Amino acid sequence: MITGAAGTLGAALVAGFLKADCRAVLMVDLDPDALDVARSRFASDRVRSMVCDVGDTEAMDDVVQQAEREFGQVDIMVNNAGVIAPNARLHHSEIAAWERALRVNVIGTLNGTKAALSVMRPRRSGSIINTGSVAGVTAWTHSGPYCVSKAAVIHLTKVTALEYADDGIRVNCVCPGSFESGMFSSVPRAAIDAIDARHPLGLGTAEDLVGAYVYLASEASRWTTGSVLMVDGGYSVP
Repeated sequence: MITGAAGTLGAALVAGFLKADCRAVLMVDLDPDALDVARSRFASDRVRSMVCDVGDTEAMDDVVQQAEREFGQVDIMVNNAGVIAPNARLHHSEIAAWERALRVNVIGTLNGTKAALSVMRPRRSGSIINTGSVAGVTAWTHSGPYCVSKAAVIHLTKVTALEYADDGIRVNCVCPGSFESGMFSSVPRAAIDAIDARHPLGLGTAEDLVGAYVYLASEASRWTTGSVLMVDGGYSVP
């Protein structure tokens, strides 16, 4: 199951998991139109889609339970849904922007995690992968809500990994660097160029991130939990 699946990274992850021979991939997103467009890219009966607001606890529970009934079990949960906030220094940032970032990025990840745990714990197996950000381990000006919410996702990953290791459930986090996507549509070109310059390897693509998720979902990472995997073109090195 992949939340935020209609976005650039979400769709790339669907393609990556199909290539890795997952039996089925469930695309979850809030936007039904965008979800339909993304779903249409995959001519495969192994791909299904469901509309859901990750910030709605009951809705996430229902989607996971429905997936269990339809597919037999949910082995992998990718909490990928996320939003950025309008650029502003803290004294200009609006509480509504903070509330939205925390609701989607943090509570949405928590809801997806709790829903997945409800079906993974009885089987004593499963992999939960959260999408963090390089912004969660570095400080960006004018991006307080995003940085703080992604830092919370990273720490939520670590806490969850410790709490559920005895249940056989692995919980990890991928922290992407910047890559051009729908989330960057409102960012001025000059700002994107400045961000590009901060990445020693330059801006990446969504496809550059897929391998990290597939690894953390697979048995190859069976001894890996609580990790924060930076896939950021070297942004976090300096």
